[in-house]
Formats: sequence, C-alpha cells, structure tokens
Amino acid sequence: MGLTDTTPAFIYRESPDHPGWMTWDLVDPTRFNSLFGPFLLKVDGKMALVRMTPQRVHTNLSGRIHGGALLGFIDIALFAASRGFGLIEAGTAVTLDLSVQFIGAGTADLVLEAQVEMLKETGRLLFLRGLIVQGDERIASFSGTIRKPTKPS
Repeated sequence: MGLTDTTPAFIYRESPDHPGWMTWDLVDPTRFNSLFGPFLLKVDGKMALVRMTPQRVHTNLSGRIHGGALLGFIDIALFAASRGFGLIEAGTAVTLDLSVQFIGAGTADLVLEAQVEMLKETGRLLFLRGLIVQGDERIASFSGTIRKPTKPS
C-alpha cells in the first residue's frame, strides 16, 4: 500500500465504541505500529492516556508481556500523546532517546495504559515521561525525547 505525500499516515478520530476517547490508527496495516493497535487516546489536562489491548503475540514464554512489546508500545505512546497534545501530526518525527525502567509484569488479559506527561517543548524537541499501568499495577516508567518533523519549505 503506497501513500502519497498528501495521504495522512494516521487516522485520528473520535472512537465510536469508547465515548470521550479518540482512535489513533496507522493507515498502512503492513507497518510496525499495526502490531500493537488499535490505539485509544484521551487527553486529560496535562496527561495523555494511550491504551492498547495486548494479545498472545505480545507475550513471552512465561505468559507475561514481552519487554520488547512494552518498548514498542511506549515508543508509539510518545507519538500518540504528542498528537493528542496537538504538537505533531506524526510522519517524520523521530525518537531521539528512550529510557525505560521495568517495574512489574503485564499480562495479555487486561488493557495496557500509557500515562504520558509533556515536560517541555522547544522549537524542535518534545520531552515526555510517563508510566505504563495495567489495572492497579505499575508495569514500567519511562522518559523520552522526540524531534519534531521538519516543516516543509
């Protein structure tokens, strides 16, 4: 599936099944993000909540969410949150750094939620931090920096 320069990479719209939440889905289902979606997004003040529903494919041999799956979700959640804050559309923004501390183990039977806070925005950078939670359990904490896309001239 080829996208043109005018085709948006993501669909961002109100969720018909979850009032008060937005969906944030990649248009091209053959891309990496599609391994984790669909995503739900809600901005609550200075906090963006990003949800994914884990599946068996996201688990390791012990039946817990694989660390790599958590890292992928966290990276995607940084961009979804930034979109929810109205700071980027997506596309050519990139992750400059991502630091994660695994503090619990998630399972595939409950929704994972990234609680993402914007720390600072500069002309080119977004500094964010947050937690991954599942129910009342804290699964991971993280911080990351995104370089915003270059504006077309």
